Amino acid sequence: MFNKILLVDNEIHLTESLERFLFEEGYDVITCINAENALEILDDQSIDLIITDIMLQGINGIELLKIIKNKRPEIPVIITTAYASLETAVESLRGGAADYITKPIIYEELKQVIRKILKNNKNSRENISRKGTIAQNFDFKNIIGQNNEFIKILEDIKKIAKSRSNVLIVGETGTGKELIARAIHNNSYRVNQPFIPINCSAIPENLFESELFGHIKGSFTGALITKKGLFEEANGGTVFLDEIADLSLPLQAKLLRVIEDREIRPVGSNQSNKIDIRFITATSKDIFKETLIGRFRDDLYYRINVITIKLPSLKDRKEDIVLLINYFINKYSKENGKKISEITPEAIRILVNYGWPGNIRELQNIIERAVLLCENEVINEALIKDYLKDENLSIIPNFLDSKLSITDYTRSFIIRYEKTHSEQEIADMLGITRKSLWEKRKKWGLIRKNYN
Repeated sequence: MFNKILLVDNEIHLTESLERFLFEEGYDVITCINAENALEILDDQSIDLIITDIMLQGINGIELLKIIKNKRPEIPVIITTAYASLETAVESLRGGAADYITKPIIYEELKQVIRKILKNNKNSRENISRKGTIAQNFDFKNIIGQNNEFIKILEDIKKIAKSRSNVLIVGETGTGKELIARAIHNNSYRVNQPFIPINCSAIPENLFESELFGHIKGSFTGALITKKGLFEEANGGTVFLDEIADLSLPLQAKLLRVIEDREIRPVGSNQSNKIDIRFITATSKDIFKETLIGRFRDDLYYRINVITIKLPSLKDRKEDIVLLINYFINKYSKENGKKISEITPEAIRILVNYGWPGNIRELQNIIERAVLLCENEVINEALIKDYLKDENLSIIPNFLDSKLSITDYTRSFIIRYEKTHSEQEIADMLGITRKSLWEKRKKWGLIRKNYN
């Protein structure tokens, strides 16, 4: 099957000559003289590559490029011009052009460029096809829920997925913020580009710039090689900044500059690099309240908060709990080679009535544990109660009867559960990050002991 190339140029003689050359090289060629005709052809035919001049009557080549990248981002575009300048070259490449060629066109050079672009595009499409199974894990159809509020959120997400706007996802720990971020990415025009999740609370402040912006060799002690930062690795794709409200004010200022200028400067370098990234951010905190008390920059807040998605907690989605239970039972039964076919009504009742401080992540962990420990084909209430009995029945009533302050409650909670739960589990139950938990321990002098 021949690759089909669309030529858009109002220089008739050049177009005819170029058409003959490409035909002899084995390509199927269509020509037109303006952008309007080109867009009509795109609506009717399958095109593998577009070559367009910048100086067109009506819609010019740069504007046509932008329209193509919005409508058919998978089609590579080569920009040609007789008025070469660094500015137009940069504008073309920044707009998504696959290459930029000056006139008079050297046909042998053009031939090599076309071959390279078509080969890379073929490999890219094959990679996307191979990634299809993985991507399905984060597709909308695999996000489970029948809660009316949640369904409305999914409908809104479908509308905004293909936009270029930054998105802020707000919700308690464990509500599936990264899952939603991946679904947005995988349903956007950036799907064949990187998706890089970054936990802002997990990166030490002194390494933030190096990790995100990269560094050059010798820029600081231990910088033995030049290293790309995560932002540069994500160029063309999506960066997911989880727990963004945990960033310090100085780091917020540096991030704001990146979002505004769309460029990064590696540590130790005097040269900035342009980047094309969509930012999706998330937090489990009331980020607007953080701006009011001065812990979060309001100018950064308005930059990341173009579109806001607020995820409901699991306790507010009770009609979805049974769906999620069945989903996780099937998932972990297959992964572990088990044949779990049922969960008892009493076990379901316990799970539906539980408060779910750790939300979906906690439910997922409980079901995975129950599947692993189940010795037959039915998960019973004993497997569930064994995990939930303290949290569900004991601790909350006892603490409330004691009329403790929130601070004393939190401190007592940490002391009570450090023997039986991991740091992450305690943080999830309190609805805070591990960094926040560590800060509270440090403030209150609570040194975690090792329990066997």
